[in-house]
Amino acid sequence: MQAVQFTDHGDRDVIEYGDFPDPTPDRDEVLVDVKAGALNHLDVWTRKGLPGVDLELPHVPGSDAAGVVLEVGEDVTRFEPGDRVALSAGVSCGHCEFCRHGEHSLCENYHIIGEHVRGVHGEMAAVPAANLVSVPQGVSWNVAAAAPLVFQTAWRMLVTRADVDPGEKVLVLGASGGVGHAAVQIADYLGATVFATGSTDEKLDHARELGADHAINYAEDDFADRVYDLTDGRGVDVVVDHVGEQTYPDSLKSLAKGGRLVTCGATTGPNPNAGLNRIFWNQLSVIGSTMATRGEVDDVLELVWDGEFEPAIREVLPMSETARAHELLEEREGFGKVVVVPDSEYGRQ
Repeated sequence: MQAVQFTDHGDRDVIEYGDFPDPTPDRDEVLVDVKAGALNHLDVWTRKGLPGVDLELPHVPGSDAAGVVLEVGEDVTRFEPGDRVALSAGVSCGHCEFCRHGEHSLCENYHIIGEHVRGVHGEMAAVPAANLVSVPQGVSWNVAAAAPLVFQTAWRMLVTRADVDPGEKVLVLGASGGVGHAAVQIADYLGATVFATGSTDEKLDHARELGADHAINYAEDDFADRVYDLTDGRGVDVVVDHVGEQTYPDSLKSLAKGGRLVTCGATTGPNPNAGLNRIFWNQLSVIGSTMATRGEVDDVLELVWDGEFEPAIREVLPMSETARAHELLEEREGFGKVVVVPDSEYGRQ
C-alpha cells in the first residue's frame, strides 16, 4: 500500500509518501480501507520527536481517519466487511482500576494511535475494534475523519472535567484550531456565554458563526484585559487553554474568583510560572484533561453525525502533500481541520 511515513524525526522534509507493507489485522483488530484522514498538532510533535516516546521507524503518523471495513479478526463481533467506521485513537487496556471504572483515558497503559504506535495515514490501517465507531450513511468521509479526536477532547474538557453549567462564561483560546473550534460549539451548546480568541478578523468571524458571543483578536489586544472589560471586571468561569506557557498567565488572570482553567495540551511549552499566589487567593482550579472515555466519544460523535456540531475543514489535500498539511498547522493558516486523502481516493470525495 501507499502510506505517509518518516524514517527520522525532523522538519517537514522528512515526510514521505510511498510503499509500505500492507497491514494484517490481529484477532481483535479490523482492517480498514481508509477513505480520509485528518491532521492534529499531535502529528507535528510526533514528526519532530517527543521526549520519552521511542517510535519504531519508519513511522506512519495519523490519529484521525475514516473508511470501510475490509476484514475483521476472528475475535471481532462488532463490525463486518462493508461497515463505515471512524477511528477514536486512544487505546486503553480494559482491565486496570481506571478502565474498570469507565475512565479509559486514565488507563495505566494508555496510548494514542499515531503518537505512540503506528498511525492510520495510509491506504489501509489495522486497528483495534474497540477503537472504531460506526459512521452513518450520509456523513461525509471528510467529516468522519476530521471530528473524532478534537470533538472528544473538547467534550471531556467542558462537559466532564470543567462541568460547565448554562449561563456560565467560557473563554476558548485559539478558536481557529481543531480543539478550539470544537470547544466553541460545545460551550455554546451547553448554554454558556462564549468568548473566543483568534489572530485575524477572518478567524474571529468563523468563531462567531460557530457560536462565540465575543471574539477577541489577541494579535491586537491583551485578551485578559479584553475579558476584564467585557465582563465588567469579573472574569470568566472557565478558560479552555491548550496553548501552554505563552497564554497560561493571562488565562489565570482571565478567571473569575473560583474559576476553572482546563487544559489538554501545551503547544508553546509545558512549564509556565505556576501562579500559585493567584490560584490560592482566587481559589482557582487548574484541571487536566486527555482525550475521552468510550462513552464520551459516542455521546459527542452522535451530535456530530446528527449535524449539531460541524468540524470546520480548512483544506483537503492528497496524502502525498502531507508536508503542506503540516505547514498549514505550523503556520496557523486557515480555520479548522486539515484533511488528507489517499492519492488513490483523491478527487472521489
